[in-house]
Amino acid sequence: MSRKILTSLFVCFFALGLWGQNGPKFWLPNGSFEGAPRDALNPEGWESSSYNSTPDILPGPWGVYQRPTDGNTFMGLICREDGTFESVAAKLPKALKKDKCYKFELDLSRSQAYAGYTGVACFRLWGAKTAEEPLQLLASSAPISHYEWKTYQFNFITKAKYSYIIIECYYKTPTLLPYRGNILIDRFLYFEYCERA
Repeated sequence: MSRKILTSLFVCFFALGLWGQNGPKFWLPNGSFEGAPRDALNPEGWESSSYNSTPDILPGPWGVYQRPTDGNTFMGLICREDGTFESVAAKLPKALKKDKCYKFELDLSRSQAYAGYTGVACFRLWGAKTAEEPLQLLASSAPISHYEWKTYQFNFITKAKYSYIIIECYYKTPTLLPYRGNILIDRFLYFEYCERA
């Protein structure tokens, strides 16, 4: 075959390969929450967003021994009966743009043995301009009642430009009184653009 024909075939196959792919991925810092298992320690690339306490890098501490879904560790967050809850923030390598549709997926679970913090809780994701000030609720799960890992997918449209995201462990709503609960998080790796509905 001539070189022109081979080049044309290569270009066609390359274009067809790109046709079926999603848009660019915006990778998060340490989205599988890798680090030495330890209580009260922020995973590298994340910082505490609440004054109440820091997350835990699991498995190991507090009697939590589930296996991670990605890498060697995952993150655990709790909510408490005094109305306080844990949250962490990450500065994004590339800010989320205003009026754009994004999608992401992650794995969520709950532990039966998190030092007594065993109630159901919800995953919440906020867009923010700093690590301490959540501005737009981007995603919220139903209460996580299962003990095995499940993959959750979310879409959202930003109302402003956000340089930070904040992950929260929050109570099921409505609820009469705050309570002790936990969520486990793993494989929160990237955002992608999506089509508006």
